[in-house]
Amino acid sequence: MPHRLHHSRRGKALGLPELVAIGVGGMIGGGIFSILGIGAQIAGHGVVVALALGGLVALFSGYSYVRLAGTFPTDGASYTYVSRAWSQHPEFGALTGWTVILGYVGTLGLYAFTFGAYGADLVGFGGNDVFRLFLSAGVLVLFLAVNLAGARATGTAEDLVVYTKIAILGVFAVAGLIATRESAGIPRFEEGAGSVFMAGAMIFVAYEGFQLITNAVEETDDPQRNVPRGVYASIAIVTAIYVVLAYVAVTALPVEKLVEAKEYALAVVAQPVLGEAGTILVALAALLATSSAINSTMFGASRMMADMGDDRTMPGAFARRNRAQVPYAAVVALTSLGLVLTLFGSLEVIASFSSMTFLLVSLLVSVANLQLRRQTGARASIVVAGIILMTITIVLLWVYLAMNDPATLGLVALLYVVSFGAERSYAVWRSRNRLQH
Repeated sequence: MPHRLHHSRRGKALGLPELVAIGVGGMIGGGIFSILGIGAQIAGHGVVVALALGGLVALFSGYSYVRLAGTFPTDGASYTYVSRAWSQHPEFGALTGWTVILGYVGTLGLYAFTFGAYGADLVGFGGNDVFRLFLSAGVLVLFLAVNLAGARATGTAEDLVVYTKIAILGVFAVAGLIATRESAGIPRFEEGAGSVFMAGAMIFVAYEGFQLITNAVEETDDPQRNVPRGVYASIAIVTAIYVVLAYVAVTALPVEKLVEAKEYALAVVAQPVLGEAGTILVALAALLATSSAINSTMFGASRMMADMGDDRTMPGAFARRNRAQVPYAAVVALTSLGLVLTLFGSLEVIASFSSMTFLLVSLLVSVANLQLRRQTGARASIVVAGIILMTITIVLLWVYLAMNDPATLGLVALLYVVSFGAERSYAVWRSRNRLQH
């Protein structure tokens, strides 16, 4: 399937700082703030190693994305890569694209949920679902407006929010290490070594986001140089922050307290470390983190939808752009679906579905890289190692959900059925419509 480079004349609005901001912004979103408690519930003190494992999986996955992005520099990213690897079976690429977009909708729901939860708690309305929903909807609408303004506005907003967020988390991490140095020790595996892999799989959504860099390759200055640097730098930064924060968390508080706090886990950790000021600081960081993640996810996902609209594997309306070259219909559709999910979804279902989706897609992209390695120049040993690690992680996540939360597993499976059904229905409709004309 020959691919067209769209809108090649427009200015390249994104440099390396913006790419790192998009990657870090996409990863440090709802992740460490909303799922630290979930990870601690599964792996106990081993959640520290689980987060390091997630970073390793992301690094292997990032290698394939970088090699493929350098060979096929289009905003379609994973959709394009799979389509190229299995060009004789175009439905593979289409199904991958629809599933990825649904995964992005899941992360938008997760980030908006977390923004609302921390925002409500910060102003004294913690536990008030109506106020939480109001804030969740409000932040999605706000960044809908930012994204419609164009890539330069999106990149500038992302720079400001992300680097402020990193500074706040850095202060908290250093203060936490100083405050807990007397009780610090080597993380224990009281739940067993297997639980570390299960927790790593469950919270992999915390590393979803670096892929968004490859969704912006057509709007990147010097992509052959900046995309690899952006991907690897963002993964390294995020892994370091996650590991340190998790270490401070399990050192400062009993695991039971982290599990009890759930999406507020990091705010609860801040209390013994920095007092009331720490709780406020972490809440502000959470608001910035989720804001930047919503911003970058809307940006990257809408570009993929536009690419698929151009190829007619999604409705062509998603490819329409406004004067700022923004695929406005795609941005509006993402926002609307994200609103629905954050209003009606639960944290566990959203996190499980999003983690499973991006693990599966990362695996598929790695297999595509292996298949296309003569074109991408990828080292087979690195790709195969990543494929093995991802496969183990995916299997363990299915096993964990089947044993401990079959209802969530059922809902995750239902979402996949909906995604596949929607894609197949559109493909059949388009085929019939083409025959009639």
